[in-house]
Amino acid sequence: MKLKTLQDHLNKWLLLYVVLAMALGLGIGYPAAAWTKAHQSQVSNLTTLMVFLIIYPMMINLRLEALVKAGKNLKGLSIAVLFNFLWAPLLGWLLARAFLHDPMLALGFLLVMVVPCSSMSIGYTGLAEGNLELATVTVALSFVLAIVAVPLWMLGFAANYRVEVPIQDMLMSILTVLIAPMMLGYLTRLGLTKWLGEKKFKEIQPFFPSLSLLAMYGIVFLIFFAKATLIIEKWNMVLMLILPNFLFLLLTLAVATWVNRKLGLSYRDHMAIVFASTGKNNGTAIAIAATAFSPMVAIPAATMPIFQILFLALYLKMAGWVRSYFDQGEVSAGKKKMVTHQP
Repeated sequence: MKLKTLQDHLNKWLLLYVVLAMALGLGIGYPAAAWTKAHQSQVSNLTTLMVFLIIYPMMINLRLEALVKAGKNLKGLSIAVLFNFLWAPLLGWLLARAFLHDPMLALGFLLVMVVPCSSMSIGYTGLAEGNLELATVTVALSFVLAIVAVPLWMLGFAANYRVEVPIQDMLMSILTVLIAPMMLGYLTRLGLTKWLGEKKFKEIQPFFPSLSLLAMYGIVFLIFFAKATLIIEKWNMVLMLILPNFLFLLLTLAVATWVNRKLGLSYRDHMAIVFASTGKNNGTAIAIAATAFSPMVAIPAATMPIFQILFLALYLKMAGWVRSYFDQGEVSAGKKKMVTHQP
């Protein structure tokens, strides 16, 4: 019962804790800029650990046999692919043309748009009680497709630049934050159910989402801690990125919610798709920018988490309303079906 109370508390005050983590990250990170610069690898490793700790607890409740079923969900996977590799780049191009007149800043923004969903979308899906298996398959598929799609889009956006996608880094990312947590989570579930029994295991299940939430607050702190100098000293560029980022996130969340309901998706499938379609893999975008472009191109990827975290946390907070919206759609579809079949 206490574990469920902790989970409810962390969910209820999610936005407050996210904002506090952001404020603490900036407040501590800016004065400690020299230390951060000298310990970049340690901060990076700690960030990877936090991502692992978000995904791993979710994977304990994941049933690997359900992944096969999720892989057959062609409708859900197709929608996610279209949002990631068609909607996001095209909408990003329109927003960059309208609001970003610095070519390097615009190119950096477009790079963020063409890099697909991050493994964090699995964590958001789990916290929203969405289809964790579909989210996992979507992320894995997106990583594979990105190897071809990212350079193709970037060649179209910036024909004068040679883009080299860090394939090895992407594969290591898949291994570190997707495959490893999945296998360890599955083995942990087997061990716990064998040791405690199915009934006792269900009693401790609320602990796992709570651990994921705490890790999420930790990664928010680390992102703002590590990027505090950039955010504060380049505040004018951050301000320039507010409107295109705001519009991308708002439009994508709104359109995906409307389209997925119209197409008859369930709430659980929708949550897997919407987080995978909206959240961007900023780490990969930064890696590409650092190896192929100037530091200016990395700024949009470095600052995107400011907007992404707030919007996705807010959408997560709206999960009750979203569930109700999709339930109404299912009821409406059911009534239409009954009317159609009446003699």
